[in-house]
Amino acid sequence: MPYIASVGTYLPCWGTAEQRIPGDDEDAVTLAVEAGRAALAAGSAVEHVVLVSRDLPLLEGGHAAVLLAGLGLDPELEVAERLGGAPAALDALGSARPRTLVIGVDLEPAGAAAAITAERGVPVRTAARIARSLPVRTRTATGVVHDYGDPRLLRDRGLLGSLAAAWLDTPIAVAGIDHEQAADLCLGTPPVLPTLGAGSGLFALTAVIEAAQAGPLVGVEQGSLSALTVGAGTAQVHRRESSPRGKPLGALVSGADIPISLAAYERAFEAKVRWVAGRHEGSSELDFPPRYRVDEDGTLHTGYTLVPLPRTAVVYTAVTVHVPVPGLTTPYSLVIVELDGVGVRALVKVTGAEPGSVAIGARGRMVLRRVAVRSGVPDYGYAFEPESPLEQEAAA
Repeated sequence: MPYIASVGTYLPCWGTAEQRIPGDDEDAVTLAVEAGRAALAAGSAVEHVVLVSRDLPLLEGGHAAVLLAGLGLDPELEVAERLGGAPAALDALGSARPRTLVIGVDLEPAGAAAAITAERGVPVRTAARIARSLPVRTRTATGVVHDYGDPRLLRDRGLLGSLAAAWLDTPIAVAGIDHEQAADLCLGTPPVLPTLGAGSGLFALTAVIEAAQAGPLVGVEQGSLSALTVGAGTAQVHRRESSPRGKPLGALVSGADIPISLAAYERAFEAKVRWVAGRHEGSSELDFPPRYRVDEDGTLHTGYTLVPLPRTAVVYTAVTVHVPVPGLTTPYSLVIVELDGVGVRALVKVTGAEPGSVAIGARGRMVLRRVAVRSGVPDYGYAFEPESPLEQEAAA
């Protein structure tokens, strides 16, 4: 039986209290990294990673390398990617081995949640698993969506039929459906969940842990159902959920696709996505990006050690770009940031803030974002997210 040691959540800052939307530089992978790092803030060990979503950006090639690098985990860890909604995420959690990180991600509405299993914490046990065919909404490999569009059929033959077949006690939370429907089915008042897909079951688990509740937690999707029995225990909760605000207006200019050099992509990957610098033997200086050095006698030194860089920084200088660039929404802001305590500066884009709103001296954190899509390949790197007013007050 798995135990939950820690959970983490992430909501993009854009949108409304009822529905968040991803930023132009966010996708399922960057959301997964944010939620996973929130769960990892507890210091729990991880040996396996499971990513569950229906919104993965690549159907071929996989996302394991970017996911592990963004999370700061060993590149040799096992990563499983599963297409699915709330039942798939709860299934993954109910059958997880200790030291497994399970992440559920959704884009409409947007949000991600993660949980880490261990030998102790909040116990969860698989209570029911019902697989029934009711393809009300389908999506082909080419992205064509067919929606039967019958909510009554979905409720009566799907949701209620699966609950009846499962022989469960009254749930304390139901994920995968809207709050009004969940309230009619649950004991007491269930939590309001920000998403309806793979992340919703883990958002529900987070709310249940915070409320110290115990009982059945159900995830549904069309005619399928999965349920966990949540027991009594304690787990750490880390939420990265800033207050919602309207997404700033910008212009996306079409133009020639910027080609990608996969050789250059591979060479820069570790430094850019894992956020590391190079240190040569006998030197205390860090090179970012890592590079070879030539001694005064002309000796070329190619060996260096990769050193993780801090993920907190202060703005050294800033500029806002208004000139249209194909493939980028303008205007946008660029900053040179000075990373805390290492004497390294980096030029990065600003994320999670309106263009022109970040001033010299502003503090914030470095976050993984999709910096571009080149030749169909998502290209990831780091951006600077300024502290929110609440974070600034807490720091003061």
